[in-house]
Amino acid sequence: MAVFQRARNQEQREARRQAILGAAAVMLAEMPVAEVTLNELSRRAGLAKSNVLRYFESREAVLLELLDSAWQDWLAQLDEDLADTVDPAAPVNGRCGQLAAAVAASLAARPMLCDLISAQAAVLERNVSPQVAAQYKRASMAGIGALGSLILRCVPELTEPDAVKLAGATIMITGALWPHTHPSAAMLAAYDADPELAAMRLDFTATIREVLDVMTAGLLARQRCPAT
Repeated sequence: MAVFQRARNQEQREARRQAILGAAAVMLAEMPVAEVTLNELSRRAGLAKSNVLRYFESREAVLLELLDSAWQDWLAQLDEDLADTVDPAAPVNGRCGQLAAAVAASLAARPMLCDLISAQAAVLERNVSPQVAAQYKRASMAGIGALGSLILRCVPELTEPDAVKLAGATIMITGALWPHTHPSAAMLAAYDADPELAAMRLDFTATIREVLDVMTAGLLARQRCPAT
């Protein structure tokens, strides 16, 4: 039987926190958010369940912090991807397409992030204290603002508010689209059995790329022809 020792200093406490987050990340590489349990997370982290709850108030609090960390990693990589992909000398329509393609490819390459985003509102925000919820929402607002800044750098023809709106819409679309583009085994079998149903199967990268491209073009068109 394992003997759990309480962390004696800040360094040890932080090591425990990182062990919990690391175990959660490994689990999410193997299974969807819905299958991550506190009992299994505790076992993989090498801690008693009560010890895990010393550092995080719930399973959802663990996953929200993991989501924030994954978000920050994504933004850093996206910054580099956009610098390599979007040609600042290209016409605005071309840059919109390049932006949409880079964002879509970058998200598709991070299934854990997309899975966490898809579970955010319906699952992860349902079993946390107001303090944890507020802390996460502040981090989320900062992340959307940072994504808006990246968008504005690529398409400076947008207004800053519209760039932030597009950033927020990107996350909402990701959350809604991810589960639809990763159907259950039963749905996959139905698609295979009926070609008419198969036409409803969506590709994540292609769909989010098209939606973002159209939304960006729409925001630009609205600027040129404001409603009266």
